[in-house]
Amino acid sequence: MGFQEYDSLKLYFSIGEAAEILKVNTSLIRFWEKEFAILKPKKNKKGNRQFTKEDIENLKMIYHLVKERGFTLQGAKEKLKKGKVSTKKEVDIVESLENVKRFLLNLKKEL
Repeated sequence: MGFQEYDSLKLYFSIGEAAEILKVNTSLIRFWEKEFAILKPKKNKKGNRQFTKEDIENLKMIYHLVKERGFTLQGAKEKLKKGKVSTKKEVDIVESLENVKRFLLNLKKEL
């Protein structure tokens, strides 16, 4: 599952934008926010969540563990406590491989 690209110059993302990047429902992001201590989006004066790039990367790690690797929520929490850096590397590798796959498929179409 490839994540949608996002504007790396942008400082904050709405919950809708975060959901679009991960291709999930906003309700899932709200649920994960309650379950995972690493998710602490700021809230503006209206109470709307404002996710930083770090929040987006944390969401990607949670998605990878729960949706792609099949971890339980508790298992994902423990994995993140023990090795956030190694999990981030796994997510980056998967994303890179999906980008290569997408490139090769586009190249194949052009042939």
